[in-house]
Amino acid sequence: MKLLYNVNDVNNFWEYIDKCKGPVLLIKNDGSETLNLKSTLSRYIAIGELLKEHGDEYELFCVEKNDEILMLNFFDYLHSERRNNSAN
Repeated sequence: MKLLYNVNDVNNFWEYIDKCKGPVLLIKNDGSETLNLKSTLSRYIAIGELLKEHGDEYELFCVEKNDEILMLNFFDYLHSERRNNSAN
């Protein structure tokens, strides 16, 4: 799934990743980089990129279908949070 905006709620993002049963990969659009977000080292690299406004350069790939549904729920949550914050 394409990352439509940067992940600013890092702790909640990791909680959702941890709930996933299978590998969750962050893949750069040009294919030059693949990070397994179940790996602690990869997490440090990934979060640096996501917080530096590079989120739109990556796609999130879940091996397990149920994990994909879980992550879509997370991004729906992010979207609703942003919509609520912009209304205030």
